[in-house]
Amino acid sequence: MAKAQEQEFSSALDSARVAEDNKQDSVVFSARYVRYTTLAALKQRTQTFQIDTTHHNFQYYNKQQLPWNPSIHLGSYGLATRDLLFNPNKSIGFQPGYYGLDRYLIKADSVQYYRARARYSELYAVGFFFDDQIFRAKLAQNIHSRLNIGAEYNAANTDGFYQNQQYSDRKGSVFSWYESPNLRYNLLTNFTFNTLDATENGAIVNDDVFSDNTESRGSLSELPNLRGMNADRPRTKWKDVGLFLRQSLYLGRIDTINKNLPEMQIRPTNVVAHSVFLQNRSFMFFKNEADANGVFPLNNLTQVGDTTRITTLTNDFTYSFFLRSPSLANEIKLDLGFQNDLIWYGEGRQRGANDLPALRDPAYLQDTIYRTTFQNSMIKGRAGYQFSDRVDVSLGVNQIVLGENFGDFLYEAQANISGGDNLGHIQLGAYTQNKSPEMIFQRANLSYHQWRPGETNFNNTTTQNLSFSYVNPKLRFSGKAEYFLMDGFLYFKEVDNPTDEPALLRTIEPAQYGALNLLKLTMTQNFSFRKFHLDNRVVYQKSDAMDVLAIPELYTWHSFYYADVLSEVLDFRLGLDARFNTPFRNPSYAINAGQFYNDNAAIQFSTYPIFDVWATANIKRVNLFLSYNFVNQHIAPNGFYTVRRYPMQDANLRFGLSWKFYD
Repeated sequence: MAKAQEQEFSSALDSARVAEDNKQDSVVFSARYVRYTTLAALKQRTQTFQIDTTHHNFQYYNKQQLPWNPSIHLGSYGLATRDLLFNPNKSIGFQPGYYGLDRYLIKADSVQYYRARARYSELYAVGFFFDDQIFRAKLAQNIHSRLNIGAEYNAANTDGFYQNQQYSDRKGSVFSWYESPNLRYNLLTNFTFNTLDATENGAIVNDDVFSDNTESRGSLSELPNLRGMNADRPRTKWKDVGLFLRQSLYLGRIDTINKNLPEMQIRPTNVVAHSVFLQNRSFMFFKNEADANGVFPLNNLTQVGDTTRITTLTNDFTYSFFLRSPSLANEIKLDLGFQNDLIWYGEGRQRGANDLPALRDPAYLQDTIYRTTFQNSMIKGRAGYQFSDRVDVSLGVNQIVLGENFGDFLYEAQANISGGDNLGHIQLGAYTQNKSPEMIFQRANLSYHQWRPGETNFNNTTTQNLSFSYVNPKLRFSGKAEYFLMDGFLYFKEVDNPTDEPALLRTIEPAQYGALNLLKLTMTQNFSFRKFHLDNRVVYQKSDAMDVLAIPELYTWHSFYYADVLSEVLDFRLGLDARFNTPFRNPSYAINAGQFYNDNAAIQFSTYPIFDVWATANIKRVNLFLSYNFVNQHIAPNGFYTVRRYPMQDANLRFGLSWKFYD
């Protein structure tokens, strides 16, 4: 009898254990337990964030058309792009000066590091049977509770809307995050690779395509100025490979918040860290055809292969000290750092017209024209004081004290004042910057453009900035006012040619402007009425050098949509977007230099509202979008330009989905 009771108790206990195990599984495999962190976050403390499973803004797959950061470009996905709005470059030290394809790069400091109780993976795809075909796959796996490794791979193939607008990229990252059992040591590693290949068609021959009703608008029958095909197609090619490693060690007392929960934070009192970053970049332009339609400066070159290569080795040492109250409400922070950059810089041109291997790969054989090695040493510091969770002030210093860019500095101050969700949050900011010219402004050994430091001899660009921003989550409002005083702004322009000499047409040169003032006002306001929503963003920019900056005075974006949940399963939105900017001096594009420039024509194209209709949805772990862009082309206008000679995309249909797996 006792034995039977014991077996009965054992069976009940086993059933309870099974039920408990199943209960644990239902928790472990929820999205709450799939966490990630970033390099910027780990520089402050050990903290993680939950992955985003919503479909909010999922339809904005094209980085050229982000509502919060619009651009001008050459008319198709992946081609050279420049910001439409004024966004200052706050970096100091050595910079090559090539930015045309920068939006598409995977960078070492943007990699996400994961912590997941189950394997996490994601598939993302846009296109399928459409012209833009974009694919991304991501996988992260905890080898054990303290070590996570993962990889991400991206591939894009696009045909464009006109001949010779093809773009392709192959890029990705391999990453890992290790945290010691005592939570004091962290090791981040990542390897990133990017190969971006953008075909250059030199625009289309028909400069009046949108008003000529006898031509087929936006079709492949429009002839491009550059027509090489396959291995001989004219193209810009970027390669960027990087290896990053960062070690950090917490010394002294550590404070734990939300212990043993997914949201757990580890706040140290002393941190020593070292990071090393090895990066190799190359910027190449290739063509193998005569310039029959005059898209380059006057020259008899048929074969062109220009390459700029940069290798950088960065060592960064930092020490951080934190002093906080027992309640963790008040905190003083001090960061001290030293960074050394070793830079190997070289420029080359393709050897000769009879060098067939070089025709197939512009990086294969090069004559080195210029090569140099230099370094920069920078001291860094930041001091901050947080008064409870209401007021936070900080001061930052970055100063190059030795090397090629000696004298560059960035000093900044910031104050955050919080009144809670009802009163909102205020941020005050200011910075002063002294920045050396990018290398492309100092030296160029390109086939169609050449200048030397003795010919340019530019001063550093100095910038003074004041900013004020206010955010009120309850009112769904945010606003920011920024004032810039710049001296020595650098840009490219067509050489002066009052008599229209053929030898000077389309020849560009770097130029420097004196003192200029810029006021930038940004406002977002979102409204909701039951299931209807209206999101709005307005940016106003005013400068005494608008034609030099080549930016519009006003940009607006509005999104009206209906949101609902169908049968408690399908979360969806149906919307209409409208964006508009006022006319501005539209720049031209120097193909082989990869630079947007102000030409002598000083053309301002007419501008129109552009409408997109879209739908997004979420079904469990699947997000979908369907969008029809530039839908009003079927009414008016026939088309539009943002860069001279390069028509923008026609109306187009796009479809995309992502699927997250974490069980």
